[in-house]
Amino acid sequence: MTHDAPATDATQACPDPRLRRRAPEVLDEFQRRERHPEYRVDLERIRFSPYFSRLSAVTQVISQTGAGLAVHNRLTHSVKVSAVARAIAVQVSHDSGTTGRVVAQLGGCDPVVAQAGAAAHDLGHPPFGHLGEQALDRLAQDRFGLSEGFEGNAQTFRIVTRLDEHDRAGTGLNLTAAVRAAVLKYPWLRREGQHAVGGPDTPRGLTPSSPGGGANKFSVYALDLHELHDARSAYPAIAPFQQTLECAVMDIADDIAYSLHDLDDFYRAGLLNQVTIASEFRAWRRERAELAQAEPGELRRTSRIPGRSLELLWRRLADKDPWVADEDAFAEAVARVNDDVVEGLLSVPFDGSLHAERSLSQFTSGWINRLQHSVTVSAEPPVRSAHVTLSTAAWHEVAVLKFLHQRFILERPDLAVYQRGQASVLERLVDGFAAWLDDPHDVRRAPRRLLDLVDLASEDLARLRREDPDLLDAEDGSDLRLRARGRAIIDYVAALTDAQAMHLDAMINGGSERLWEGGQGL
Repeated sequence: MTHDAPATDATQACPDPRLRRRAPEVLDEFQRRERHPEYRVDLERIRFSPYFSRLSAVTQVISQTGAGLAVHNRLTHSVKVSAVARAIAVQVSHDSGTTGRVVAQLGGCDPVVAQAGAAAHDLGHPPFGHLGEQALDRLAQDRFGLSEGFEGNAQTFRIVTRLDEHDRAGTGLNLTAAVRAAVLKYPWLRREGQHAVGGPDTPRGLTPSSPGGGANKFSVYALDLHELHDARSAYPAIAPFQQTLECAVMDIADDIAYSLHDLDDFYRAGLLNQVTIASEFRAWRRERAELAQAEPGELRRTSRIPGRSLELLWRRLADKDPWVADEDAFAEAVARVNDDVVEGLLSVPFDGSLHAERSLSQFTSGWINRLQHSVTVSAEPPVRSAHVTLSTAAWHEVAVLKFLHQRFILERPDLAVYQRGQASVLERLVDGFAAWLDDPHDVRRAPRRLLDLVDLASEDLARLRREDPDLLDAEDGSDLRLRARGRAIIDYVAALTDAQAMHLDAMINGGSERLWEGGQGL
């Protein structure tokens, strides 16, 4: 288990362990004028990070170059998640009743911590969005024998605690324990999901994507597990596998922003076919009783027939989250999304006019305002839930909003073709850098940062072998040099922007004549 490590001496010595850093720092006179200025320092440190700036050129769902228009990227998404997270945390932290007492007992919910966690939550996302994450996960396992593969959340934690150095070596950004804990959305190792059976008694994300394959989602690699112990020790009231309150707020804000800002993008781009979507919603509402009797296999085989996909969504929700899934609440959510989105927003195509901009802004701000004020706090939440959650009605509404782009955008064949091409770019980069590091005659000319990352990974693996060798699988320990090189290459490629990945792919495979323009990111 990853949660039984004893508190460190530093934890016991610090008056407020949430404020503890890996290396002590002294704030200047101006910084100390704020309440909990340490958290403000963390927020600004994240915002000034080159990893944060990089997000402006990293795909959210579809790349700007591919879409041919201004769409949300990881940076604009993170900025908006931060705003929503702060609003929710202010609401929760200022409650003077029962909710406020529960919040205090669980370690508090500081708005700046929630804001900082939200700003950092996507730092680990690689080029080309979730497609890039899947490609690097496969390559890490297949090419280098890294059983933990790659996971964007774990990469985020590795960046803030190890890869992105502020002003000293070995401490990452040297953030407070509170902010480090606020990015641990899935506070466990991948291996802890190997025997999870799924269902309502398994934490969300812990279920393996394939039998025995380890957790589908996780927020820490074994290399960085000591950092998780240090951060989580500041919250003794938070149970294993549960998020801190600020992390739960960040998670909710991410869901709200994702469900609405992607809708914004696809509406502007004219990619949401109102007639097709309306047919889906009308058919489900009209045939609800009949669809409820259909066999699951039949629904999956006929999922393209209007109404079937919504019924499948309802059954997934009811199967995985019976603690909150409610048939009437789902029907009400479908009706609300149908009225506000399908028959409302989408009924008038976006034409770029000021009136269209105002209508879209009013729609988005209205939904965000209502959802961020629809949160509840629980002292003992179900295992698949968190201490801070959306209300039952809002939870179903967000699920239906996310269904719109999952069903009508992400399943498009043209997007699939484009994404498969992007995956091949990452594969060529990983193989190209591996061959470079294997070349004894030319390895000295490899990018300096890549060589530094090899050294860091080698140090981490050597420390892990000394301090906790059980975390090194048998096959992993057989060649630590290969593992160090592999982790370094994955760390390096994951830190590229979409454009840098395309340029480097062309250069390393001899397809570019623009030497200096393509190589500036090395």
